[in-house]
Amino acid sequence: MKNRFAFQLRYFLFWLLFFCGTRALFLLYQASQTAKLPAGTVAGTFGYGLRLDASAAAYLSVVPFGLVLLGSLLGRRLPTNRLLRFYTAVMGVVVAFLTVADLELYRTWGFRLDATPLQYLNSPAEMAASAGNAPLLLLLGLFAGVLLMGWGLYRLVVGRLPALPAGFGRGRAALVCVLYAALLVVPLRGGVQQIPVNQSDVYFARQPFANHAAVNLPWNVVNSLTQQEADPARYRFLPDSTAQRLVRPLYTYTAPDTVRLLRTARPNVVFIILESFTGKLVAGTGGEAGVTPNLDSLARTGVLFNNIYAAGDRSQKGLVALLSGYPSQPTSGGIIKSPRKTEKLPHLRQALGRVGYSSHYYYGGELAFANMKSYLRAAGYDRLTERENFPRSQQNSKWGAHDHVLFDKVLADLRTQAQPFFVTAFTLSSHEPFEIPIAPKFKGTTETALFRNSVYYTDWALGRFLQAARQQPWYDNTLLVLVADHGHTLPGRSVSEEPAKFRIPLVLAGGALRPEVRGQVRADLGSQTDVAATLLAQLQLPTTDYHWSRNLLRPVHEPSAFYCYTDGFGFITPAGFLAYDNVARQPVIRSRGATQRQVQQGQAYEQLSFADYLGK
Repeated sequence: MKNRFAFQLRYFLFWLLFFCGTRALFLLYQASQTAKLPAGTVAGTFGYGLRLDASAAAYLSVVPFGLVLLGSLLGRRLPTNRLLRFYTAVMGVVVAFLTVADLELYRTWGFRLDATPLQYLNSPAEMAASAGNAPLLLLLGLFAGVLLMGWGLYRLVVGRLPALPAGFGRGRAALVCVLYAALLVVPLRGGVQQIPVNQSDVYFARQPFANHAAVNLPWNVVNSLTQQEADPARYRFLPDSTAQRLVRPLYTYTAPDTVRLLRTARPNVVFIILESFTGKLVAGTGGEAGVTPNLDSLARTGVLFNNIYAAGDRSQKGLVALLSGYPSQPTSGGIIKSPRKTEKLPHLRQALGRVGYSSHYYYGGELAFANMKSYLRAAGYDRLTERENFPRSQQNSKWGAHDHVLFDKVLADLRTQAQPFFVTAFTLSSHEPFEIPIAPKFKGTTETALFRNSVYYTDWALGRFLQAARQQPWYDNTLLVLVADHGHTLPGRSVSEEPAKFRIPLVLAGGALRPEVRGQVRADLGSQTDVAATLLAQLQLPTTDYHWSRNLLRPVHEPSAFYCYTDGFGFITPAGFLAYDNVARQPVIRSRGATQRQVQQGQAYEQLSFADYLGK
């Protein structure tokens, strides 16, 4: 009797111990970050994480508890032990797969696995390319190891379900099973408190990595899948009137728009988006010298903005920020996953199209990736060129056409493109797995070396393009806009929330610039979202539709840059910077000059921009 009805408790304990093992594996895999934590904080990831572990264990125990109940009623007519082992094996494989996938994804993305990868299911080749540098043999070995750990734990802790003792009634046995199932409600909810458990309940430390380690991975994945829309309450901090008062100075100009960089009113515009061109590898933004010599040279003959920050951490977020002047959201997908919303956004293509610009968008990869094509179709580009338009011989093995091939295609087409034109080209070779068709410039086979060489290659391809473009008749009347889609953790392995990961270059160049402005270096603090209003102001076109974009060449009361990462934001002003965790409800990085008012301004910005996103 005792052994039979201790089975449910043993089964629940099995999953708790399994999650302890997978957390230990996570901490070991991220050893460089774990080593920075005090021993008590490492132990705290297990203790504080227990509530979400118990909740996940309870959910995984619902079916087995039901099977034990049915087995008590039906007896030998139900192969209870076989069904229990089959169910546990399937769930074990799923949890082990998620666990191992999360190990490498966290190292790259800086947040625990959630529903984000589902955005890329319609582009499996590109999704595989993103993991191109993952140590697959090591991960396969760890996957097998997690499965072996689970098998051993199950045999040791759970074992077989004993038969009912002779003479013990099935009704009484079923009643005990119902009572056990009822008790599952407590761990399912994470306790007896009014509000069910969530991630914030296991956030216990000031170090974001410690809080992330305390989160139960299967619980996090299922929770993100079941949330159709983010909870607006998480992003509400202040009364709307207070939030508006705090944000208003960020967009209130203090002087007329008098800066004129262009010598012509209607230049052609070639808008080049550089994949992952972090400021850490661009000399003009304080990064390494020698990695981007062509971009650096172009900056010396153009206008360099060296204090610009990406709005988000993914390509699709950067695309919307640059072309629509729209901020990123702290949710995993962003606005681009909802065509109903993106159709309501302003777009540079539309603004220029209204004054006679022809248009063309170039990308060497699949435009279906991350739902980019729906966004670009809504923008109304006259033509879209993507991977299928390039021969296979000119593509790398993962993403698509090499960057020099992309630029060659742009050059060939511009000979017949109707002027004035707005041409957008998005590079891709500096995306994982960093495959390049030229000999590497920098020695080494580390991921950092591969990334550095891929950036160097894209810069080399850019140099070829610029050299040929300067010989074309359209160049003298052309403005070049070069900017990154987002920054990167490399080199230096920046954590997901720190400003260094988001700093990017912005260069305006080309024959349309006035001679006297060439060589300017502007330290104006700003965001990717500000590129749209800055460009439109130089073209003397209206910017009223771009509520979240400001002219970088026109001073405001309080200059700033705002960026989002998953469930958090960064806010930078001339006084200092901070990063704020929405789950922990507190800053996790805060420079000495950052004031409490700055914390509230960041909260206000996120609150109002997220409300705007929900209202689209």
